[in-house]
Amino acid sequence: MIITTTPTVEGRPIRDYLGIVTGEVIVGANIFKDLFAGIRDIVGGRAGAYESTLRDARLQAFRELEEEARSRGADAVVAIDIDYEVVGQGGSMLMVSVSGTAVKL
Repeated sequence: MIITTTPTVEGRPIRDYLGIVTGEVIVGANIFKDLFAGIRDIVGGRAGAYESTLRDARLQAFRELEEEARSRGADAVVAIDIDYEVVGQGGSMLMVSVSGTAVKL
């Protein structure tokens, strides 16, 4: 499955548009990660726990998008958009959403 942010796949004409597909994941922030991230903010450096959580959420959102595209018979998803939002009471959760257009090449 080809997944791209571009509206076309070079050298591969789009035969059919199968509709918009999405993947969304919401993850809660762990209190220990918050504590260690706060310490890193004070002393500098990267917040590895947050980076790992963000990466995992993004990968899961892409898996969901690809599963939905496959179920529609798509060969590719074009014009992918990735969004990150803080949600929940006091910004306690992170939402990663990806969307694009499923196509048959």
